[in-house]
Amino acid sequence: MDKKNLLISILMVGVFGILNTEMGFIGILPYISERYDVTIVHAGLLISLFALGVAIAGPTMPLIFSRFNRKYVMILVLGLFTVCNVISIFAKDFDLLLAVRVLPAFFHPVYCSMAFTVAAMIAGAKEAPKAVAKINIGVAAGMVVGVPISNFLAEKISLTASMTFFALVTFAALLATIFYVPSMPVKKVMSYGSQLKILRKKVLWASILAVIFFDGSIFGVFNYAAEYLAKVSMVPTTSVSAMLFAFGVCNIFGSMLAGNLLTLQPMATVKFFPFVLAAVYVAFFNEPNFYLLTALVIFWGILAGVAANIYQFWIFRAAPEAPDFTNGIFLTSANLGCMAGTAFSGLFIDGLGIPYVIFGGIIFAVGSAVMVWIQTTRRELNPLAR
Repeated sequence: MDKKNLLISILMVGVFGILNTEMGFIGILPYISERYDVTIVHAGLLISLFALGVAIAGPTMPLIFSRFNRKYVMILVLGLFTVCNVISIFAKDFDLLLAVRVLPAFFHPVYCSMAFTVAAMIAGAKEAPKAVAKINIGVAAGMVVGVPISNFLAEKISLTASMTFFALVTFAALLATIFYVPSMPVKKVMSYGSQLKILRKKVLWASILAVIFFDGSIFGVFNYAAEYLAKVSMVPTTSVSAMLFAFGVCNIFGSMLAGNLLTLQPMATVKFFPFVLAAVYVAFFNEPNFYLLTALVIFWGILAGVAANIYQFWIFRAAPEAPDFTNGIFLTSANLGCMAGTAFSGLFIDGLGIPYVIFGGIIFAVGSAVMVWIQTTRRELNPLAR
């Protein structure tokens, strides 16, 4: 393996470790509730406050750390995650567990935004989408693999074993970074003011709005998918879990596919994506056939993997001159999209019932299509016209 691919692989493992720490706790909340004698809702703070920390830090922390040697920043973040994960293993008090859980969340966007930046930088402009797609594979794997593995370890061995898994992954990424990642000083240090100037760009704000619609169209439906599949499609509980796992695995394949699509046909990929997604949701509506439903979930999972790459690509191309700050904005935009889409689709559930959650996804997909159409018809708003 050449040095370039080795570095991208290390970044992919690092991102996997961080996303695994974030999402893996979903699989062990019942065990945490039992160990610390707290309600499942109270234990859920370990998830919600972590997400809040990421959303707050997204546009700020990558900006603050953008002038420092990237290798040392990576070591700092992975070291912090490892130490906090180790403390979590032995924490006797829930408040201590919550504290060491939330602290590293503020550094989550620092590493992830830097991973996207470095991958694109070493790959070169032409191959950047493929390199970024590999980082997104780490994101998808962290989201998919973390939950079932943490749950399995907690159930079959112990909660301690599950938390040890989180620490081992980040520690492995830390060691690889220390020994194999070269020093990466920032050659051209940008002042904070010069980076903040990108917030004046209309194309960036248009891209942020498009990404909010894009991500909302995916997660506005996915976050209610388990209930939809069980109550509307009448899928057995065991099959629901298998379908959702398949959805996640297909995210990985979607990321691999997206790298090629965004390299060869970036404009067509972004323009046609919302229409394909909306068509999938229309096909979902009250679909009773189990096999066709399974095929739709698999295809939807692939689309979600493609979408994750579109988000980063669309915002990064809007303001590539401040890469770390721009990637931090991308992370916050995606989180806002998840929150907005979930809330909007919830209105359909409250008003019309769970079958109509699909309408929320369709409307957000249409919103993303409108935003992309506006951007691609006005040169000053088109990220690909830069």
